[in-house]
Amino acid sequence: MKFVKLDSRGGNYLVVASNIAWLRNAENGQTSVGMVGGQPLLVTGTIEEVAQKILEG
Repeated sequence: MKFVKLDSRGGNYLVVASNIAWLRNAENGQTSVGMVGGQPLLVTGTIEEVAQKILEG
């Protein structure tokens, strides 16, 4: 399993990369990260920045 660290204003997440389903723009420079079988996470950064973190792992 490959974990990715995603930063949030309320705390940080370690997410299993293969469980990420989609990315969507949110307000205030944040990105919503859709999770397979769960609720989306609101993380800091643009879609491009979050996608780069996921790909770099």
